[in-house]
Order: sequence, then structure tokens, then C-alpha cells
Amino acid sequence: MRKSAVPLIAAVVLAGCNGTEQTAPPAPEPSPSTSVTAAPPSTPAPTPAHRKLKPGAKGADVEDLQRRLKELHYDPGKADGKYGPSTQMAVWAFQAVNRLKHKSTPDKSFWEALDAPKEPRPVAGKREKDRVDVDLKRQYLVLYKDGEPRLISHISSGSGEYYCAKDPGATVPRCRYATTSTGDFRTGRRFTGWETSPLGRLYNPVYFNGGIAFHGALDVPDYPASHGCVRMPMHIAEYFPGLLGTNVPVHVRRPG
Repeated sequence: MRKSAVPLIAAVVLAGCNGTEQTAPPAPEPSPSTSVTAAPPSTPAPTPAHRKLKPGAKGADVEDLQRRLKELHYDPGKADGKYGPSTQMAVWAFQAVNRLKHKSTPDKSFWEALDAPKEPRPVAGKREKDRVDVDLKRQYLVLYKDGEPRLISHISSGSGEYYCAKDPGATVPRCRYATTSTGDFRTGRRFTGWETSPLGRLYNPVYFNGGIAFHGALDVPDYPASHGCVRMPMHIAEYFPGLLGTNVPVHVRRPG
């Protein structure tokens, strides 16, 4: 999810070695038999610096990017001018919604889309005013409040890998595939803080399909990597449960 800040181009004054302004000698007047050659075209202005941003960058251009993403309901974390993991994940979410390839360094198509962004497409026919849409193909979710996107976040869902684990009270492990099932669900039980499960720790989980939950994780990569839950960035998981009540519809799809 801005109108980019207009870059300021500083004027450069050329000075001699003694610091005084240099005056070029007058050009000789052309003789009648000499034709005047047209001046070569001027060199195009350099691409604005913020269009070359990449993880690790710092400065006002990064802050402009962060503020614009926030305007569009993507959360890059604090607008501190530092292109860290939180900003990167917000960029991924924006790229996903706008059908752009995930790239660590935003390219021309990214900046053009940032000036004319697309709205996220509903994933299901049911479009309740308060709901969560999860796009498994593009790895993002949209939380709607009063019919409008309130938050758009990068996620990491089930990896599809085969694994075995013991359920509570079980004597033998149960094996299954790490999938996030598609369907229509509703939010239910939640836990505040870190909850330990047989498969790991979940931060501020909000369950919506049995043992499948939205939760914060320290690792939310650019691909499906969970055992089935919907991982989200930690800074978003801090307040996500406060935006999402109980018995709220959740639509999980894999759109084309």
C-alpha cells in the first residue's frame, strides 16, 4: 500500500583551485564559411535516490516509503528511515496485492504502483464488513473493518511438507502434511503472549480453524514455511488481536 516526496536537486557551482569562480574565455565567432554545430542533448537527470532503496538503506527516502505504505494500510513498523525486516515485509505485501514480483530492491514498476495502487481483491463471495481474507497463493491477509481494509500484512502459511509430531497426551506421533486448509471459518480462542504448542511457540495466537491460528513469529519468510498456522510479523501480532474480535469470519482461499 502515496505520492512520493519530490526529490530536491541541489545546484552545483564549479570553482577553481583557489575557490574563486572560473570564467570561461569568450568563444570565437564562427567565420562565414563555418557552420555552427548544434549542442548535444543534455544528460537526463539521475534517477531519484529513493528508487534504488534496498534492505539496509537509511534516510529520508526510506521514511517517505514507510509513511506511504502506512497510508495504504500496510504496516512497515515505525517510520524511522531504516529499511529493516518490517519494512521489507510490508513491501512484499504491497507487491503481492499489486501482482508484482517479490523483490528486495523495489524497481520502477513498484514505484509506479505505489503512486496508483490497486485495492486488494476479495477472496470469497461472502464479503462481510468485518472479516479477514487470506490469500495463500500470494501470502498476504487483509483485515476489513466496516467494509474497508484496515490492515494488509505479509504472512507465511503451511509449507506443504510432511512431518510427524505428538499431540498432547498421545503416546505415538501423528504424521501429516503442513497445510493451511482453505474454507470459511470464524475466530475463536486466543492467548496473550507466547503460547507453547507441540510444534513450537506462537505469539498472541488467534485461532480460527481448530489448532490453526494467526500468530506472530520471529521468522516470517517470503514463502510458505509454517506447520499450518498463519504467521505474521511480530510488530503486527502485537496489536492484531485487538483489531479482531471473536466469531469474526475468516475466508482462506488460493485464488488464481
